[in-house]
Amino acid sequence: MSGAALGIEIVGVFFLALFLLHRYGDFKKQQRMVLFGTLLAWYLCFLIVFILPLDVSTTIYKQCLIDHEAHVQTPSVSPVTSNQTTENSSVSPSKSESSPCNKPWSYIPNGIMPVFWRVVYWTSQCLTWLLLPFMQSYARSGGFSITGKIKTALIENAIYYGTYLFIFGSLLIYVAVHPQWHLSWYELQTIGITAANTWGLFLLVLLLGYGLVEIPRSYWEASRQSHLLIKTYFKAAKLMTEKADAEENLEDVMEEVRKINESIKYNHPLRKNVDTILRKCPVEYQEKMGRNMDDFEDYDDKQNTYPTERSLSKLHKQVIYAVQRHNRTHVQWQIMLEQAFHLEDVAKNETSTSRQFVHSFALPEPVGWFRRYIYTPTIEWYWECLLKQWFYRVLAVVLALFSVAVVWSECTFFSTRPVLSLFAVFIQLAERDYNYLYIEMACFITIFFLCTCVYSTVFRIRVFNYYYLASHHQTDAYSLQFSGMLFCRLTPPLCLNFLGLIHMDSAISHQAKEQTAYTSIMGSMRVLSFIADGFYIYYPMLIVLLCIATYFSLGTRCLNLMGFQQFMGDCELTSDLIDEGRELLRRERRKRQRIEDGENRRREWRERYAQRDEIAARNRTSMSEMKETNYGETLNSNTNRQAKYSRGGGQSGRDSIELLQDAEPLEFNPETLTDDPLQAETGRHAGGRYLSMSSSRSRIFDDV
Repeated sequence: MSGAALGIEIVGVFFLALFLLHRYGDFKKQQRMVLFGTLLAWYLCFLIVFILPLDVSTTIYKQCLIDHEAHVQTPSVSPVTSNQTTENSSVSPSKSESSPCNKPWSYIPNGIMPVFWRVVYWTSQCLTWLLLPFMQSYARSGGFSITGKIKTALIENAIYYGTYLFIFGSLLIYVAVHPQWHLSWYELQTIGITAANTWGLFLLVLLLGYGLVEIPRSYWEASRQSHLLIKTYFKAAKLMTEKADAEENLEDVMEEVRKINESIKYNHPLRKNVDTILRKCPVEYQEKMGRNMDDFEDYDDKQNTYPTERSLSKLHKQVIYAVQRHNRTHVQWQIMLEQAFHLEDVAKNETSTSRQFVHSFALPEPVGWFRRYIYTPTIEWYWECLLKQWFYRVLAVVLALFSVAVVWSECTFFSTRPVLSLFAVFIQLAERDYNYLYIEMACFITIFFLCTCVYSTVFRIRVFNYYYLASHHQTDAYSLQFSGMLFCRLTPPLCLNFLGLIHMDSAISHQAKEQTAYTSIMGSMRVLSFIADGFYIYYPMLIVLLCIATYFSLGTRCLNLMGFQQFMGDCELTSDLIDEGRELLRRERRKRQRIEDGENRRREWRERYAQRDEIAARNRTSMSEMKETNYGETLNSNTNRQAKYSRGGGQSGRDSIELLQDAEPLEFNPETLTDDPLQAETGRHAGGRYLSMSSSRSRIFDDV
């Protein structure tokens, strides 16, 4: 199994990142470079989260070997314990031959992890600080040429590059003036890593303090269906306002595009730029505006004022932003409707005596085998109306205890004697029993929880709602790139902070222990003592104040006082928005109900007509058989009459025979069939339908 676990996780994490990108992105419509950059960023960040527990277990095994060798090589020279030394000398050879350290199942050989971490870390840092911000601005740039887009992207990212260079320059000056240190490549590399981790840790603590409180509280509120439904009404009202604003903004921008499209004809030098803008517009607006290629204008003879290339670039950027905002709000509205309708269905089914979950609208076809055979309406009722709320309550309590452990450990992880960090205590207890599987699972769960608290906060806070990850291939390219950039910036300092919580970072714990390969790649933080001994230790303590402020919703109350509408249960404006959201969802429900009723009626008519056509085809087949039978009987009767009249002889007999031969036999005409017995003529009844014989009789009498 040497190195096999590492290879399996590398392949498995790649397919995990590919699956998530397929769920949120669109492989058919979005650019290949955007998809490749996002996939690479997600993949590298997931690798750090999944591989770091293996690095921890391997480091613990190496530390055990080092401790065992040191214990064996230490001679016992005390004369007081001569008897004990005799016993120890007798058993020391057996100890040296068989090491008491158990080798972990996921052991990674020496020399692999340093190279692996070096490639993963520096590739992710190049993505997050150089490529992804540049690609993000390049994709949204309004320039019409590659040079113009590059220039715009550099100007927009100047603030990010300036912040990074400022931190790096400040640390560089500190090291340069320090008398002990001489600048070398290793120290410059350490300064760069320290600057990136300092920037990430500064944002990490702010986001983590919000997520540690809000995530357990969100699950507790999710167990209260009535409260969750009221909050959904409030969100629907706010989202509808934003959606209407986005539609109005799009209309205004499209009006400007229409004016420019009409003013600049096809022979104008800037016409190709206008065509580029039109291709970014929605399809319905493109069909309305058109090109009008037949109009020709001589621009040398006219003194009209036309837009410049710079103004067209500005309009191009406005079109991209307006279209992205319109698409985002539309996707959010559809998801909000599904959630609200589901919550209303749960509220209705809670009082059901049949214990069968009934949906207001039909489920999309075809129904999968899981819902058909396992997740039946009965099982769905028990889960949605009975078990789900208790499951969320238990999960909220567990997450709350986990959050308390994180806050306590963040405030006490610098204390090594005694060990106060709870995560360090758990890891050291498992280290005594060489339970490497428990160590790896505990590390992974802790890192995953920290990542969830940090990353979900970005997409939960209203200020960051511009970036939105929507499933079903509805996430735009800008949000995908932003998520990849954010993951690459926050994951390395988050994992470094986790190693400090479990006392695996010697720069913070100040213990002479074997370091993980991940810590060795980060460089020794002792190069910058005020960072290692000051900022990294005391700044995470601010998480206590942030958690208290989040628990009492101080930020929400401040935003509400400033005019930003937030959900407050005792506010009059909140009640108005709840009523407005309820009315909006009622209208959407009626609209969807009318659409579904219309589809049901069309389906019934199609089934009815299909059944009627089948019956008519069956009747035509039976009538054709009866026609052949009656035609044979008529021929036989005519033959008998010919024989009878031939025996009678004479010219009149022969004329009668000719008349009978010319007469047409009695036929079944399918066109004379009718469903209404009152409208049918007196005739034969076949298959429940009445046959009209008036047309056959008229033909016979006309021949006679």
